[in-house]
Amino acid sequence: MRRTALCLALLPQLALAAETPLSGAEFEAYTTGKTLTFASQGQVYGAEQYLPGRRVKWAFTEDICREGIWYEDAGQICFVYDYDPTPQCWVFWQDGGLRARFVSTDSGTELHEVSQSTGPLPCAGPEVGV
Repeated sequence: MRRTALCLALLPQLALAAETPLSGAEFEAYTTGKTLTFASQGQVYGAEQYLPGRRVKWAFTEDICREGIWYEDAGQICFVYDYDPTPQCWVFWQDGGLRARFVSTDSGTELHEVSQSTGPLPCAGPEVGV
């Protein structure tokens, strides 16, 4: 009975911990050296390769790769790509993998990590093999 009461008392704290966004250092430790594939509403959305020095390569599904960087700003992880200098900011959580919510607009886009590898991002388009 005491264990049950203790577990019930800890549930709100565990839920809060699951909703605590990752810091830049935590995000960097989790992602660097990996290529992560993300889905939205059950459909693959795109994939991103996280390189040393907070550099990234992103590609929407069946699109060309875009190079950029990421940085932390007020608890958000923001990406700037070579093709568009407008920051794309997200809040990330670790929930059995990464979960991300786009916060730069009111789009409500939420992504979930569906796979990861240590291999390079396969790039379509004019810079294949680069």
